[in-house]
Amino acid sequence: MRIFLAGASGVIGRRLLPLLRDAGHSVTGTTRSRDKAEMLRKLGAEPAVVDVYDRAAFIDAVVRAGPEVVIHQLTDLPSPPNSPAYEAGLERNARVRVEGTRNLVDAAKKAVVERMITQSIAFVYAPGSGTPVETYPLDLAAIGARKRTVEGVVALEQATLELPHGIVLRYGFLYGPGTWFENEKRAAPAIHVEAAANAVLLAITKGSRGIYNIAEDDGAVSSEKAKRDLGFDASFRLR
Repeated sequence: MRIFLAGASGVIGRRLLPLLRDAGHSVTGTTRSRDKAEMLRKLGAEPAVVDVYDRAAFIDAVVRAGPEVVIHQLTDLPSPPNSPAYEAGLERNARVRVEGTRNLVDAAKKAVVERMITQSIAFVYAPGSGTPVETYPLDLAAIGARKRTVEGVVALEQATLELPHGIVLRYGFLYGPGTWFENEKRAAPAIHVEAAANAVLLAITKGSRGIYNIAEDDGAVSSEKAKRDLGFDASFRLR
């Protein structure tokens, strides 16, 4: 299958590419940096050096690739929590979710792509009792930096679900190789980066339009829907 992977050089993208290659998919992967193009080739993708904010160029890149599935793994959050640059990173990441996702969804539509798989987060549910499932309300009453994050998530998810087979994967806090927390979990809900990547691979051919929590069974959210519909397994690791 022909795949367009936006954000191929990111922390999940780098783990996802070998899975896509081994499954026999043909992948065009984006990066903003020409220096990373060769890395993407080695991982099995045809690189497309393009910025998601260059709307015309980005749409052209998707159309030229002719994908059957588009995958959205774009983020812009280079600084870890509690670092001086973290809040500025949250603002940039919100812009990716709003403006970047809009450009990617419009590109998918122009390329007549019906299935898009998008990275979201599972830690923006509204406070309340019980273990959140996908229909649980998001924290729309948030204030400060969290408010901007929630607004970005809402825009990203709504745009993705405009597509006939749009799938949103709400990840827990990432840990594992290449993340800020390589050897320990940050908090619940948590998900190992390799299990997160594998969930994307599963969603290429499984699941229907909608939202799926992708997290470990740590009591913070329920991932039962993803287990049932996608065959999601939080214990998955690359060999």
